[in-house]
Amino acid sequence: MSEQPQTEAVTPGSVTADPELFQTDINAKTTIVGLFGWPVTHSISPQMHNAAFVARQMNWRYLAFSVPPDRVQNAVAALPALGLRGVNVTVPHKQAVMPHLHQWTAAAEAIGAVNTIIVDEDGQLTGDNTDGAGFIADLQAHAVEPAGQRALVIGAGGSARAVVYGLAEAGVRNIRILNRTVAKADDLAATMQSYFPEIRIGSAAFPDDVTGSAEDADLIVNCTSLGMEPRVEGLPWEEDVEFREDQIVYDLVYNPAMTRLLQLASTDGATAIGGLGMLVYQGAIAWEKWTGEAAPVAVMQQATNIIFERR
Repeated sequence: MSEQPQTEAVTPGSVTADPELFQTDINAKTTIVGLFGWPVTHSISPQMHNAAFVARQMNWRYLAFSVPPDRVQNAVAALPALGLRGVNVTVPHKQAVMPHLHQWTAAAEAIGAVNTIIVDEDGQLTGDNTDGAGFIADLQAHAVEPAGQRALVIGAGGSARAVVYGLAEAGVRNIRILNRTVAKADDLAATMQSYFPEIRIGSAAFPDDVTGSAEDADLIVNCTSLGMEPRVEGLPWEEDVEFREDQIVYDLVYNPAMTRLLQLASTDGATAIGGLGMLVYQGAIAWEKWTGEAAPVAVMQQATNIIFERR
C-alpha cells in the first residue's frame, strides 16, 4: 500500500492569514486586452494602458503576448475563445494578422496593416489602424491643424503609410514623400492617391531632393528610424538645409526626446515635436475602441513620461 501524503488538518477559523496576501488587481471578472508581437519585452504599452485602467477604476488589464510568427493564426483565433476584448499588434505581425480577421476598417485597408484588433460581443474580429489618427491627434494637441498645409514626409515604410493616410484624411493640401528607394515612395504615393484623388501626392529621392522639397513644406515629418537610440547621430536631413521659423518639424522617433533633426529645427526657430505623443494617442484611440469609454490621455502621457524619465 502506497503512503498517503501527510497533511495538517485545518478547521474553519483555525488559520489567520494576512489580508494583504489576498489583495490583487486581477480576479475572475477581469477583462483582458493586450499586445501581440515578437518580441514584446521592450514594450511600454502595458504600463501605459494599465495606468489608464487604474485611473478609471476599471477591472480591465493589459498584457503583452509574445507570439511566434508561425502561431499568429492560432493566437488570433484564440481571442474570442478566451474572452479577450482586443489587442494591439506590433511588428512583425501587422500584416500577418489581416487574413485571419472578419473585417478591416478603411484606415487598415488603405495603410495595409493592422495595429489594433477589436473583438465584439459576437466574437467578430475587426482590424483597425490607429497610427494615422494618433499622429493627427498629437499634432492637434500641439495646436497644429494640418488641413490646408503642405506636408513633406521622409520615409516610405509602414509608419509613413499611416502618416500619409492620416494627413490626407485630415485634409492637407499636398504631400511629398522622400525615400532612398524611390520606387517605394512612388508606390506609396500612387496607393494613397487612389484613396485621395483630390489631394496632390508626389514622390522624390532622399536625400537628393531635400533642398528643393523643404522650401515649400509647412509640415515636415520624419518616418524613418534615423536618430533613434542607440544611433542618435543619425539624421534624416541635409545638415546645411535650414528650417524656417514658420515650419513644423515632427519626428516619429521618441527616444531620445530631442533627436538631431529636432535640435536643428529648434535652433532655426521651427516648431519641433517628438513622437512620444503619437504613441500615447494611438494607444488611447485603441483603448477607447475596446472599452467604449473616453481614455484618460493625461494619465497615459504621465505613465510614458515616467518610463522615459521625462517631466
